Amino acid sequence: MMDLTKERIVVTGGAGFLGVSVCRILRERGVPAESIIVPRRKEYDLTREADAERLYETVKPTVVIHLAAEVGGIGANRDHPGRFFFANMAMGLHLIEHGRRRGLKKFIHTGTVCAYPKFTPVPFNEDDLWNGYPEETNAPYGVAKKALFVMLDGYKREFALDSAVVVPVNLYGPRDNFDPHTSHVIPALIRKCEEARLAKADHITCWGTGSASREFLYVDDAAEGIVLAAEKLATPDPINLGTGREITIKNLVELIAGLCGFKGRIEWDASKPDGQPRRCLDTARAAKMLGWHAKTGFEEGLRTTIDWWRKNGK
Repeated sequence: MMDLTKERIVVTGGAGFLGVSVCRILRERGVPAESIIVPRRKEYDLTREADAERLYETVKPTVVIHLAAEVGGIGANRDHPGRFFFANMAMGLHLIEHGRRRGLKKFIHTGTVCAYPKFTPVPFNEDDLWNGYPEETNAPYGVAKKALFVMLDGYKREFALDSAVVVPVNLYGPRDNFDPHTSHVIPALIRKCEEARLAKADHITCWGTGSASREFLYVDDAAEGIVLAAEKLATPDPINLGTGREITIKNLVELIAGLCGFKGRIEWDASKPDGQPRRCLDTARAAKMLGWHAKTGFEEGLRTTIDWWRKNGK
């Protein structure tokens, strides 16, 4: 059990959606605020090796929690497959290698459910991560993140670098990215339904057929799992973080529309992709190794997210 209150912790992406929650939980654990360092991109572009090296030289962390990523929904993944592969691969590659050179105590890597094969048996078990190729629209992002699992395993065996790997399912919650082009499905749908309600529109149009299924995890629950992994793990055996609840996109749209108070028609554009057919995680390993399980009910989390958007959305 690592006592994080005695460590100097860099949280990449610490000012972002998930990072804000992780930093708050670290402070609640008793980590002094001055021991939590959040590098900003204008100072450290971690896709550049020189900047990653300079971060270690300047900050001298003992622990790195790597949350930073370049990612988006199906549209963004389809438009930027090269950039998403390069940026996510480069950030992890540089941070792990220079952490090893600097004697880093532990590296915590946040993977992605996009790393799983397209037709993984449901619920997804960590042992199935390498049993096929990911869904094509998000494969470059998923493969880049998954390659770092292998790097950390190699660095543990050759250099004794302690590490942990968590694989969260799709996240949602307050402060999420609500940009229409780059957001994931829940914030995109909340914005679409809210704007349609305010405009008194008679319908909304959604991508795909609605037949695909997804699982969603509230951001604070994911953050708690990541901090527990930092405290309890030393080997990069992937650990799923999810709720075990699967919902079709059709039912999700209807649920969000109802919670937003949008009463118009829901139309589907089947010319647009559905993405991976199904997603639902087996979380038994997280329960066994971390003592972790998701606490936030789905409708409770959606209501909180909708309320946040109504107060803060533009």
